[in-house]
Amino acid sequence: MPLDGLFTHALVHEFNEKLVGGRITKVHQPYANEIVLVVRQNGQNYPLLLSAHPTYARAQITYIPYENPQTAPNFVMFLRRYLEGAKLQKIEQVANDRMINFYVNARDELGDVQEIRLTIEMMGRHSNIFLVRESDARILELIKHVPADQNRVRSLMPGARYILPPEQHKLNPFTNDLTDLATMILDQQVEAWPAYIQATYQGFSRDSAKALTRAIDTTGDRIQHAKNWLAAFDQPKPTLFHSDQGNLSYAAIDWLQDFATKQHFDSLGIMLDAYYVGKAERERVNQQAGSLVRVVKNELKKNNTKKKKLLATLTDAENADALKVMGDLLITYPHLVTKGMTSVAIENYYDNNKLLNIPLDPKLNGLKNAEKYFNKYRKLRTAVNYVNTQLALTTAEIDYFNNIVAQLEVASPKDVADIRIELMNGGYIRTTKKSKQKPKISKPDRFESSDGTLIEVGKNNLQNERLSLKQADRRDIWLHVQKIPGSHVIIHSPQPSETTLLEAAKLAAYYSKARQSANVPVDYLPAGKLRKPNGSKPGFVIFEGQQTLYVTPEPDLIARLKIKS
Repeated sequence: MPLDGLFTHALVHEFNEKLVGGRITKVHQPYANEIVLVVRQNGQNYPLLLSAHPTYARAQITYIPYENPQTAPNFVMFLRRYLEGAKLQKIEQVANDRMINFYVNARDELGDVQEIRLTIEMMGRHSNIFLVRESDARILELIKHVPADQNRVRSLMPGARYILPPEQHKLNPFTNDLTDLATMILDQQVEAWPAYIQATYQGFSRDSAKALTRAIDTTGDRIQHAKNWLAAFDQPKPTLFHSDQGNLSYAAIDWLQDFATKQHFDSLGIMLDAYYVGKAERERVNQQAGSLVRVVKNELKKNNTKKKKLLATLTDAENADALKVMGDLLITYPHLVTKGMTSVAIENYYDNNKLLNIPLDPKLNGLKNAEKYFNKYRKLRTAVNYVNTQLALTTAEIDYFNNIVAQLEVASPKDVADIRIELMNGGYIRTTKKSKQKPKISKPDRFESSDGTLIEVGKNNLQNERLSLKQADRRDIWLHVQKIPGSHVIIHSPQPSETTLLEAAKLAAYYSKARQSANVPVDYLPAGKLRKPNGSKPGFVIFEGQQTLYVTPEPDLIARLKIKS
Protein backbone atom coordinates (compact mmCIF):
# COMPACT_ATOMS: atom_id res chain seq x y z
CA MET A 1 0.00 0.00 0.00
CA PRO A 2 1.42 3.38 -0.92
CA LEU A 3 1.06 6.21 1.55
CA ASP A 4 -2.41 7.34 0.46
CA GLY A 5 -5.22 9.18 2.26
CA LEU A 6 -6.37 6.07 4.12
CA PHE A 7 -2.91 5.38 5.48
CA THR A 8 -2.60 9.06 6.39
CA HIS A 9 -5.88 8.73 8.31
CA ALA A 10 -4.36 5.88 10.34
CA LEU A 11 -1.19 7.90 10.93
CA VAL A 12 -3.15 10.86 12.27
CA HIS A 13 -5.00 8.50 14.60
CA GLU A 14 -1.64 7.25 15.94
CA PHE A 15 -0.31 10.80 16.25
CA ASN A 16 -3.36 11.93 18.21
CA GLU A 17 -2.94 9.05 20.64
CA LYS A 18 0.77 9.63 21.26
CA LEU A 19 1.65 13.24 20.49
CA VAL A 20 -1.22 15.67 21.14
CA GLY A 21 -0.61 17.57 24.35
CA GLY A 22 3.12 16.93 24.17
CA ARG A 23 5.76 19.64 23.99
CA ILE A 24 8.16 20.07 21.09
CA THR A 25 11.58 20.03 22.74
CA LYS A 26 13.88 19.85 19.71
CA VAL A 27 13.73 20.49 15.98
CA HIS A 28 16.32 19.01 13.62
CA GLN A 29 16.81 18.88 9.87
CA PRO A 30 19.11 15.90 9.23
CA TYR A 31 18.55 15.93 5.46
CA ALA A 32 17.59 18.47 2.83
CA ASN A 33 13.88 17.59 2.58
CA GLU A 34 13.27 16.14 6.05
CA ILE A 35 12.79 17.48 9.55
CA VAL A 36 12.51 15.71 12.91
CA LEU A 37 10.45 17.15 15.77
CA VAL A 38 11.17 15.62 19.16
CA VAL A 39 7.85 15.64 21.04
CA ARG A 40 7.94 14.88 24.76
CA GLN A 41 4.72 13.38 26.06
CA ASN A 42 4.09 11.47 29.30
CA GLY A 43 7.80 11.30 30.11
CA GLN A 44 8.75 9.83 26.73
CA ASN A 45 10.40 11.37 23.67
CA TYR A 46 8.78 10.73 20.28
CA PRO A 47 10.93 11.72 17.24
CA LEU A 48 8.40 12.77 14.60
CA LEU A 49 9.84 12.56 11.10
CA LEU A 50 8.25 14.78 8.44
CA SER A 51 9.67 14.05 4.99
CA ALA A 52 9.06 15.99 1.80
CA HIS A 53 11.31 13.64 -0.14
CA PRO A 54 10.13 13.35 -3.77
CA THR A 55 10.10 9.54 -3.59
CA TYR A 56 9.77 8.70 0.11
CA ALA A 57 7.54 11.50 1.43
CA ARG A 58 5.90 10.51 4.69
CA ALA A 59 5.11 11.41 8.29
CA GLN A 60 5.94 8.96 11.06
CA ILE A 61 7.23 8.49 14.56
CA THR A 62 10.69 7.09 13.90
CA TYR A 63 13.10 5.14 16.04
CA ILE A 64 16.04 5.29 13.62
CA PRO A 65 18.83 7.58 14.88
CA TYR A 66 19.67 10.43 12.51
CA GLU A 67 22.94 12.32 12.21
CA ASN A 68 22.41 16.07 12.17
CA PRO A 69 24.64 18.41 10.13
CA GLN A 70 27.20 20.48 12.01
CA THR A 71 25.58 23.68 10.72
CA ALA A 72 21.80 23.88 11.00
CA PRO A 73 20.01 24.86 7.74
CA ASN A 74 18.04 28.11 7.62
CA PHE A 75 14.67 26.33 7.56
CA VAL A 76 15.24 24.48 10.81
CA MET A 77 16.55 27.66 12.47
CA PHE A 78 13.28 29.32 11.51
CA LEU A 79 11.24 26.40 12.85
CA ARG A 80 13.09 26.41 16.14
CA ARG A 81 12.12 30.02 16.75
CA TYR A 82 8.41 29.19 16.54
CA LEU A 83 8.15 25.54 17.58
CA GLU A 84 10.71 24.68 20.25
CA GLY A 85 9.02 24.71 23.64
CA ALA A 86 5.55 24.95 22.09
CA LYS A 87 2.74 22.56 23.02
CA LEU A 88 1.21 20.45 20.26
CA GLN A 89 -2.48 21.44 20.45
CA LYS A 90 -4.07 19.27 17.77
CA ILE A 91 -3.30 17.23 14.66
CA GLU A 92 -5.72 17.02 11.74
CA GLN A 93 -5.85 15.42 8.32
CA VAL A 94 -7.13 17.54 5.45
CA ALA A 95 -10.17 15.91 3.78
CA ASN A 96 -8.73 12.37 3.83
CA ASP A 97 -5.91 13.59 1.59
CA ARG A 98 -2.16 13.17 2.03
CA MET A 99 -1.93 16.36 4.06
CA ILE A 100 -1.55 16.77 7.83
CA ASN A 101 -1.78 19.94 9.93
CA PHE A 102 0.07 20.20 13.25
CA TYR A 103 -1.17 23.12 15.39
CA VAL A 104 0.78 24.90 18.14
CA ASN A 105 0.42 28.15 20.04
CA ALA A 106 3.58 30.27 19.84
CA ARG A 107 4.52 33.78 20.86
CA ASP A 108 5.46 36.40 18.28
CA GLU A 109 8.14 39.07 18.59
CA LEU A 110 5.81 41.16 20.83
CA GLY A 111 5.09 38.24 23.12
CA ASP A 112 1.50 37.79 21.90
CA VAL A 113 0.20 34.24 21.52
CA GLN A 114 -0.57 33.24 17.94
CA GLU A 115 -1.68 29.96 16.40
CA ILE A 116 0.93 28.45 14.12
CA ARG A 117 0.32 25.55 11.78
CA LEU A 118 2.96 23.17 10.44
CA THR A 119 1.57 21.53 7.30
CA ILE A 120 3.06 18.63 5.42
CA GLU A 121 1.87 17.74 1.92
CA MET A 122 2.99 14.24 0.92
CA MET A 123 2.47 14.31 -2.84
CA GLY A 124 5.46 12.82 -4.59
CA ARG A 125 7.75 15.37 -6.19
CA HIS A 126 5.33 18.12 -5.15
CA SER A 127 5.75 17.28 -1.45
CA ASN A 128 6.45 20.20 0.84
CA ILE A 129 6.45 21.34 4.47
CA PHE A 130 4.97 24.73 5.40
CA LEU A 131 5.03 26.88 8.52
CA VAL A 132 1.83 28.94 8.35
CA ARG A 133 0.41 31.71 10.55
CA GLU A 134 -3.16 30.60 11.07
CA SER A 135 -4.70 34.07 11.56
CA ASP A 136 -4.08 35.18 7.97
CA ALA A 137 -2.88 31.90 6.35
CA ARG A 138 0.47 33.57 5.62
CA ILE A 139 3.38 31.23 4.76
CA LEU A 140 6.16 32.11 7.17
CA GLU A 141 8.61 29.62 5.65
CA LEU A 142 8.61 26.36 3.68
CA ILE A 143 11.21 23.69 3.08
CA LYS A 144 11.05 23.95 -0.74
CA HIS A 145 10.78 27.36 -2.38
CA VAL A 146 9.03 27.04 -5.75
CA PRO A 147 9.26 30.03 -8.13
CA ALA A 148 6.08 31.26 -9.81
CA ASP A 149 7.23 30.07 -13.25
CA GLN A 150 7.31 26.49 -11.91
CA ASN A 151 3.88 26.55 -10.25
CA ARG A 152 1.22 28.83 -11.72
CA VAL A 153 -1.59 27.35 -9.59
CA ARG A 154 -0.46 28.77 -6.25
CA SER A 155 2.46 30.70 -4.82
CA LEU A 156 4.93 28.59 -2.83
CA MET A 157 7.22 31.23 -1.40
CA PRO A 158 7.55 32.86 2.05
CA GLY A 159 5.09 35.68 2.55
CA ALA A 160 2.51 34.25 0.16
CA ARG A 161 -0.95 33.20 1.31
CA TYR A 162 -1.25 29.45 1.84
CA ILE A 163 -3.78 27.95 -0.55
CA LEU A 164 -4.76 24.29 -0.62
CA PRO A 165 -3.85 22.25 -3.70
CA PRO A 166 -6.63 22.09 -6.33
CA GLU A 167 -9.65 20.14 -5.09
CA GLN A 168 -10.46 16.80 -6.65
CA HIS A 169 -14.16 17.03 -5.69
CA LYS A 170 -14.31 13.55 -4.24
CA LEU A 171 -16.17 12.27 -1.18
CA ASN A 172 -14.52 11.69 2.18
CA PRO A 173 -15.27 8.00 2.94
CA PHE A 174 -15.00 8.57 6.69
CA THR A 175 -17.71 11.28 6.77
CA ASN A 176 -19.94 9.97 3.97
CA ASP A 177 -22.73 7.41 4.35
CA LEU A 178 -21.31 5.36 1.41
CA THR A 179 -24.62 5.24 -0.44
CA ASP A 180 -22.72 5.66 -3.70
CA LEU A 181 -21.30 2.19 -3.16
CA ALA A 182 -24.79 0.75 -3.48
CA THR A 183 -25.05 2.17 -6.99
CA MET A 184 -21.66 0.70 -7.84
CA ILE A 185 -22.58 -2.74 -6.47
CA LEU A 186 -25.87 -2.85 -8.40
CA ASP A 187 -24.80 -1.35 -11.72
CA GLN A 188 -21.18 -2.38 -12.30
CA GLN A 189 -19.13 -5.53 -12.65
CA VAL A 190 -16.73 -6.35 -9.79
CA GLU A 191 -13.75 -5.76 -12.09
CA ALA A 192 -14.78 -2.10 -12.42
CA TRP A 193 -15.23 -1.47 -8.68
CA PRO A 194 -11.62 -0.37 -7.88
CA ALA A 195 -11.68 2.33 -10.56
CA TYR A 196 -15.12 3.52 -9.38
CA ILE A 197 -13.95 3.69 -5.75
CA GLN A 198 -10.89 5.71 -6.72
CA ALA A 199 -12.93 8.10 -8.86
CA THR A 200 -15.62 8.62 -6.18
CA TYR A 201 -13.85 8.68 -2.83
CA GLN A 202 -10.90 10.74 -1.64
CA GLY A 203 -7.67 9.10 -0.52
CA PHE A 204 -7.80 5.71 -2.25
CA SER A 205 -4.75 4.34 -4.00
CA ARG A 206 -5.14 1.51 -6.49
CA ASP A 207 -4.11 -1.04 -3.85
CA SER A 208 -6.56 0.36 -1.30
CA ALA A 209 -9.41 0.32 -3.80
CA LYS A 210 -8.67 -3.32 -4.64
CA ALA A 211 -8.54 -4.22 -0.95
CA LEU A 212 -11.94 -2.59 -0.31
CA THR A 213 -13.32 -4.44 -3.34
CA ARG A 214 -12.19 -7.75 -1.85
CA ALA A 215 -13.74 -6.82 1.49
CA ILE A 216 -17.21 -6.01 0.09
CA ASP A 217 -17.28 -8.76 -2.55
CA THR A 218 -18.44 -11.27 0.04
CA THR A 219 -21.78 -12.53 1.28
CA GLY A 220 -23.82 -10.42 3.69
CA ASP A 221 -24.40 -6.67 3.98
CA ARG A 222 -21.81 -5.26 1.60
CA ILE A 223 -22.20 -1.66 2.72
CA GLN A 224 -21.66 -2.76 6.31
CA HIS A 225 -18.56 -4.67 5.16
CA ALA A 226 -17.25 -1.42 3.71
CA LYS A 227 -17.98 0.49 6.92
CA ASN A 228 -16.26 -2.16 9.02
CA TRP A 229 -13.27 -2.12 6.68
CA LEU A 230 -12.92 1.67 6.98
CA ALA A 231 -13.42 1.56 10.75
CA ALA A 232 -10.35 -0.67 11.01
CA PHE A 233 -8.18 2.35 10.11
CA ASP A 234 -9.06 3.83 13.53
CA GLN A 235 -7.56 0.72 15.13
CA PRO A 236 -4.53 0.13 12.89
CA LYS A 237 -2.85 -3.23 12.71
CA PRO A 238 0.40 -2.35 10.88
CA THR A 239 1.38 -5.17 8.54
CA LEU A 240 4.39 -5.72 6.31
CA PHE A 241 3.91 -8.18 3.45
CA HIS A 242 6.85 -10.15 2.00
CA SER A 243 6.44 -11.62 -1.49
CA ASP A 244 8.13 -14.75 -2.81
CA GLN A 245 10.31 -12.48 -4.96
CA GLY A 246 11.52 -10.55 -1.92
CA ASN A 247 9.37 -7.46 -2.53
CA LEU A 248 7.85 -5.57 0.38
CA SER A 249 4.45 -3.96 0.72
CA TYR A 250 2.77 -2.45 3.76
CA ALA A 251 -0.71 -1.60 4.98
CA ALA A 252 -2.22 0.09 8.00
CA ILE A 253 -4.52 -2.90 8.53
CA ASP A 254 -4.13 -6.62 7.90
CA TRP A 255 -6.12 -6.77 4.69
CA LEU A 256 -6.28 -9.69 2.24
CA GLN A 257 -3.09 -9.75 0.19
CA ASP A 258 -1.57 -12.19 -2.28
CA PHE A 259 1.80 -12.33 -0.54
CA ALA A 260 3.76 -15.25 0.84
CA THR A 261 4.30 -14.02 4.40
CA LYS A 262 3.31 -11.10 6.59
CA GLN A 263 4.72 -9.44 9.67
CA HIS A 264 2.82 -7.40 12.26
CA PHE A 265 4.19 -4.42 14.19
CA ASP A 266 3.21 -2.58 17.34
CA SER A 267 2.95 0.79 15.61
CA LEU A 268 2.86 2.37 12.18
CA GLY A 269 6.13 4.15 12.92
CA ILE A 270 8.00 0.94 13.71
CA MET A 271 6.61 -0.67 10.55
CA LEU A 272 7.61 2.29 8.37
CA ASP A 273 11.10 2.18 9.87
CA ALA A 274 11.36 -1.47 8.85
CA TYR A 275 10.09 -0.71 5.35
CA TYR A 276 12.09 2.46 4.66
CA VAL A 277 15.32 1.83 6.54
CA GLY A 278 17.04 0.40 3.48
CA LYS A 279 15.21 2.29 0.74
CA ALA A 280 15.33 5.82 2.12
CA GLU A 281 18.83 5.41 3.55
CA ARG A 282 20.15 4.17 0.21
CA GLU A 283 18.49 7.09 -1.57
CA ARG A 284 20.02 9.61 0.83
CA VAL A 285 23.44 8.06 0.38
CA ASN A 286 23.06 8.10 -3.41
CA GLN A 287 22.13 11.78 -3.32
CA GLN A 288 25.00 12.76 -1.07
CA ALA A 289 27.53 10.44 -2.67
CA GLY A 290 26.71 11.14 -6.32
CA SER A 291 29.81 13.27 -6.90
CA LEU A 292 31.98 10.82 -4.95
CA VAL A 293 30.78 7.89 -7.06
CA ARG A 294 31.76 9.79 -10.22
CA VAL A 295 35.22 10.55 -8.81
CA VAL A 296 35.77 6.93 -7.78
CA LYS A 297 34.56 5.57 -11.14
CA ASN A 298 36.81 7.98 -13.03
CA GLU A 299 39.81 7.02 -10.91
CA LEU A 300 39.10 3.31 -11.41
CA LYS A 301 38.74 3.79 -15.16
CA LYS A 302 41.96 5.82 -15.34
CA ASN A 303 43.97 3.33 -13.30
CA ASN A 304 42.59 0.28 -15.11
CA THR A 305 43.56 1.88 -18.43
CA LYS A 306 47.03 2.67 -17.05
CA LYS A 307 47.42 -0.90 -15.82
CA LYS A 308 46.62 -2.29 -19.28
CA LYS A 309 49.27 -0.04 -20.85
CA LEU A 310 51.84 -1.03 -18.23
CA LEU A 311 51.13 -4.72 -18.78
CA ALA A 312 51.49 -4.21 -22.53
CA THR A 313 54.85 -2.54 -21.93
CA LEU A 314 55.96 -5.50 -19.82
CA THR A 315 54.90 -7.88 -22.59
CA ASP A 316 57.02 -5.88 -25.02
CA ALA A 317 59.91 -5.96 -22.56
CA GLU A 318 59.72 -9.75 -22.50
CA ASN A 319 60.47 -9.63 -26.26
CA ALA A 320 63.41 -7.27 -25.79
CA ASP A 321 65.95 -10.07 -26.28
CA ALA A 322 64.57 -10.63 -29.78
CA LEU A 323 65.39 -6.99 -30.59
CA LYS A 324 69.00 -7.49 -29.42
CA VAL A 325 69.34 -10.59 -31.63
CA MET A 326 68.14 -8.61 -34.66
CA GLY A 327 70.60 -5.84 -33.86
CA ASP A 328 73.48 -8.30 -33.46
CA LEU A 329 72.73 -9.94 -36.82
CA LEU A 330 72.46 -6.62 -38.62
CA ILE A 331 75.75 -5.35 -37.18
CA THR A 332 77.41 -8.65 -38.14
CA TYR A 333 76.10 -8.62 -41.73
CA PRO A 334 75.60 -4.93 -42.60
CA HIS A 335 76.56 -5.54 -46.21
CA LEU A 336 73.34 -7.50 -46.75
CA VAL A 337 71.26 -4.34 -46.22
CA THR A 338 70.97 -1.41 -48.60
CA LYS A 339 68.75 1.63 -48.31
CA GLY A 340 65.24 1.09 -49.64
CA MET A 341 64.92 -2.46 -48.30
CA THR A 342 61.92 -3.10 -46.01
CA SER A 343 63.19 -6.46 -44.68
CA VAL A 344 66.09 -8.87 -44.90
CA ALA A 345 66.51 -12.61 -44.16
CA ILE A 346 69.71 -13.43 -42.24
CA GLU A 347 71.00 -16.74 -40.85
CA ASN A 348 70.49 -16.59 -37.07
CA TYR A 349 73.63 -18.04 -35.48
CA TYR A 350 71.77 -17.98 -32.13
CA ASP A 351 69.23 -20.49 -33.48
CA ASN A 352 71.08 -23.12 -35.59
CA ASN A 353 71.50 -20.67 -38.49
CA LYS A 354 67.78 -20.63 -39.25
CA LEU A 355 66.77 -17.74 -41.48
CA LEU A 356 65.34 -14.83 -39.46
CA ASN A 357 63.28 -12.23 -41.29
CA ILE A 358 64.15 -8.77 -39.89
CA PRO A 359 61.89 -5.73 -40.64
CA LEU A 360 63.90 -2.69 -41.78
CA ASP A 361 63.51 1.06 -42.00
CA PRO A 362 63.99 1.65 -45.77
CA LYS A 363 65.55 5.09 -45.11
CA LEU A 364 68.46 3.56 -43.13
CA ASN A 365 71.39 1.29 -43.96
CA GLY A 366 72.31 -1.89 -42.12
CA LEU A 367 74.34 -0.29 -39.32
CA LYS A 368 71.72 2.40 -38.66
CA ASN A 369 68.96 -0.24 -38.55
CA ALA A 370 71.06 -2.22 -36.06
CA GLU A 371 71.52 0.89 -33.92
CA LYS A 372 67.74 1.44 -33.97
CA TYR A 373 67.10 -2.09 -32.67
CA PHE A 374 69.73 -1.69 -29.92
CA ASN A 375 68.10 1.60 -28.81
CA LYS A 376 64.70 -0.10 -28.55
CA TYR A 377 66.28 -2.95 -26.61
CA ARG A 378 67.99 -0.65 -24.08
CA LYS A 379 64.85 1.46 -23.64
CA LEU A 380 62.67 -1.58 -22.89
CA ARG A 381 65.21 -3.10 -20.48
CA THR A 382 65.50 0.20 -18.62
CA ALA A 383 61.71 0.55 -18.46
CA VAL A 384 61.11 -2.81 -16.75
CA ASN A 385 62.00 -1.66 -13.23
CA TYR A 386 60.04 1.58 -13.64
CA VAL A 387 57.03 -0.26 -15.08
CA ASN A 388 57.02 -2.81 -12.26
CA THR A 389 57.07 0.01 -9.70
CA GLN A 390 54.24 1.83 -11.47
CA LEU A 391 52.30 -1.38 -11.85
CA ALA A 392 52.45 -2.00 -8.08
CA LEU A 393 51.32 1.58 -7.36
CA THR A 394 48.52 1.38 -9.92
CA THR A 395 47.29 -1.97 -8.59
CA ALA A 396 47.26 -0.50 -5.07
CA GLU A 397 45.19 2.44 -6.33
CA ILE A 398 42.69 0.07 -7.96
CA ASP A 399 42.41 -1.94 -4.73
CA TYR A 400 41.96 1.29 -2.78
CA PHE A 401 39.11 2.57 -4.96
CA ASN A 402 37.46 -0.84 -5.02
CA ASN A 403 37.51 -0.60 -1.25
CA ILE A 404 35.86 2.85 -1.44
CA VAL A 405 33.18 1.38 -3.74
CA ALA A 406 32.48 -1.35 -1.17
CA GLN A 407 32.25 1.26 1.60
CA LEU A 408 29.79 3.38 -0.38
CA GLU A 409 27.58 0.33 -0.88
CA VAL A 410 27.05 -0.04 2.88
CA ALA A 411 27.52 3.62 3.86
CA SER A 412 25.05 5.66 5.84
CA PRO A 413 24.82 9.42 5.16
CA LYS A 414 27.23 10.20 8.03
CA ASP A 415 29.82 7.88 6.46
CA VAL A 416 29.65 9.68 3.11
CA ALA A 417 31.01 12.86 4.71
CA ASP A 418 34.02 10.94 6.05
CA ILE A 419 34.72 9.38 2.65
CA ARG A 420 34.54 12.84 1.06
CA ILE A 421 37.09 14.15 3.59
CA GLU A 422 39.38 11.20 2.88
CA LEU A 423 39.25 11.79 -0.89
CA MET A 424 39.93 15.49 -0.32
CA ASN A 425 42.93 14.68 1.86
CA GLY A 426 44.17 12.30 -0.83
CA GLY A 427 43.96 15.03 -3.48
CA TYR A 428 41.24 13.29 -5.49
CA ILE A 429 38.68 16.05 -4.83
CA ARG A 430 39.43 19.74 -4.94
CA THR A 431 39.38 21.31 -1.48
CA THR A 432 37.45 24.47 -0.73
CA LYS A 433 38.05 27.13 1.88
CA LYS A 434 35.33 25.58 4.03
CA SER A 435 36.67 22.04 3.61
CA LYS A 436 40.12 23.10 4.86
CA GLN A 437 38.69 23.50 8.35
CA LYS A 438 39.49 20.60 10.68
CA PRO A 439 36.74 18.05 9.99
CA LYS A 440 34.83 16.09 12.59
CA ILE A 441 34.99 12.35 11.87
CA SER A 442 31.79 10.42 12.60
CA LYS A 443 31.71 7.57 15.08
CA PRO A 444 31.70 3.88 14.11
CA ASP A 445 28.43 1.95 14.29
CA ARG A 446 27.94 0.29 17.67
CA PHE A 447 26.46 -3.15 18.32
CA GLU A 448 25.84 -5.23 21.42
CA SER A 449 26.34 -8.96 21.14
CA SER A 450 23.87 -11.46 22.60
CA ASP A 451 25.92 -11.67 25.81
CA GLY A 452 26.24 -7.88 26.17
CA THR A 453 29.72 -7.30 24.70
CA LEU A 454 30.30 -4.05 22.80
CA ILE A 455 31.23 -4.45 19.12
CA GLU A 456 32.16 -1.47 16.92
CA VAL A 457 32.21 -1.41 13.12
CA GLY A 458 34.12 1.16 11.07
CA LYS A 459 32.19 2.06 7.93
CA ASN A 460 34.97 3.96 6.10
CA ASN A 461 38.76 4.21 6.10
CA LEU A 462 38.96 7.16 8.50
CA GLN A 463 36.72 5.38 11.00
CA ASN A 464 38.63 2.12 10.47
CA GLU A 465 42.01 3.71 11.17
CA ARG A 466 40.91 5.55 14.28
CA LEU A 467 39.00 2.54 15.61
CA SER A 468 41.67 -0.11 15.00
CA LEU A 469 44.89 1.82 15.60
CA LYS A 470 43.96 4.50 18.14
CA GLN A 471 40.85 3.60 20.11
CA ALA A 472 40.98 -0.18 20.45
CA ASP A 473 42.83 -1.77 23.35
CA ARG A 474 45.70 -3.88 22.02
CA ARG A 475 44.03 -6.95 23.60
CA ASP A 476 40.66 -6.30 21.88
CA ILE A 477 39.83 -8.66 19.03
CA TRP A 478 40.03 -7.22 15.50
CA LEU A 479 38.16 -8.83 12.57
CA HIS A 480 38.13 -8.31 8.79
CA VAL A 481 37.00 -10.34 5.81
CA GLN A 482 39.89 -12.18 4.17
CA LYS A 483 41.37 -10.50 1.06
CA ILE A 484 38.12 -8.62 0.31
CA PRO A 485 37.30 -4.91 0.85
CA GLY A 486 35.32 -4.44 4.04
CA SER A 487 34.95 -2.83 7.45
CA HIS A 488 37.22 -3.14 10.46
CA VAL A 489 35.37 -4.73 13.38
CA ILE A 490 36.50 -4.50 17.01
CA ILE A 491 35.21 -6.69 19.84
CA HIS A 492 35.89 -4.77 23.03
CA SER A 493 36.97 -7.85 24.94
CA PRO A 494 40.24 -9.78 25.03
CA GLN A 495 38.45 -13.12 25.42
CA PRO A 496 35.01 -12.91 23.76
CA SER A 497 32.61 -15.81 23.93
CA GLU A 498 32.18 -18.04 20.89
CA THR A 499 28.74 -16.47 20.32
CA THR A 500 30.15 -12.93 20.33
CA LEU A 501 33.01 -13.94 18.03
CA LEU A 502 30.59 -15.47 15.52
CA GLU A 503 28.27 -12.46 15.67
CA ALA A 504 31.18 -10.05 15.13
CA ALA A 505 32.40 -12.16 12.19
CA LYS A 506 28.93 -11.96 10.64
CA LEU A 507 29.02 -8.18 11.07
CA ALA A 508 32.39 -8.08 9.31
CA ALA A 509 31.02 -10.22 6.47
CA TYR A 510 27.85 -8.12 6.14
CA TYR A 511 29.76 -4.82 5.98
CA SER A 512 31.98 -5.99 3.15
CA LYS A 513 31.89 -6.70 -0.56
CA ALA A 514 30.95 -10.30 0.32
CA ARG A 515 27.66 -9.39 2.03
CA GLN A 516 25.66 -11.42 -0.53
CA SER A 517 27.93 -14.49 -0.24
CA ALA A 518 27.90 -17.58 1.97
CA ASN A 519 30.80 -19.11 3.94
CA VAL A 520 32.77 -15.87 3.97
CA PRO A 521 36.29 -16.20 5.47
CA VAL A 522 36.85 -13.68 8.29
CA ASP A 523 40.29 -13.23 9.86
CA TYR A 524 40.65 -12.27 13.52
CA LEU A 525 43.49 -11.52 15.94
CA PRO A 526 44.31 -9.09 18.80
CA ALA A 527 44.35 -5.45 17.65
CA GLY A 528 47.88 -5.04 19.04
CA LYS A 529 49.26 -7.18 16.21
CA LEU A 530 48.13 -4.71 13.52
CA ARG A 531 50.78 -2.65 11.74
CA LYS A 532 50.40 0.32 9.41
CA PRO A 533 53.13 0.65 6.72
CA ASN A 534 54.66 4.11 6.32
CA GLY A 535 52.94 6.16 3.64
CA SER A 536 50.03 3.74 3.22
CA LYS A 537 46.43 4.81 2.63
CA PRO A 538 44.07 5.46 5.57
CA GLY A 539 42.73 2.25 7.09
CA PHE A 540 45.38 0.03 5.48
CA VAL A 541 47.00 -2.42 7.92
CA ILE A 542 49.16 -5.53 7.74
CA PHE A 543 49.23 -8.42 10.19
CA GLU A 544 50.20 -12.03 10.74
CA GLY A 545 49.25 -14.82 13.14
CA GLN A 546 45.54 -14.50 12.44
CA GLN A 547 42.87 -17.19 12.79
CA THR A 548 39.93 -17.59 10.38
CA LEU A 549 36.20 -18.16 10.78
CA TYR A 550 33.74 -18.99 8.00
CA VAL A 551 30.33 -17.31 8.36
CA THR A 552 27.29 -16.29 6.34
CA PRO A 553 26.02 -12.68 6.75
CA GLU A 554 22.61 -12.29 8.41
CA PRO A 555 20.80 -8.96 7.74
CA ASP A 556 18.36 -9.65 10.61
CA LEU A 557 21.29 -9.85 13.02
CA ILE A 558 22.31 -6.30 12.13
CA ALA A 559 18.96 -4.86 13.15
CA ARG A 560 18.82 -6.98 16.29
CA LEU A 561 22.26 -6.11 17.64
CA LYS A 562 22.58 -2.46 16.61
CA ILE A 563 22.61 0.01 19.48
CA LYS A 564 20.19 2.88 18.91
CA SER A 565 21.91 6.08 19.86
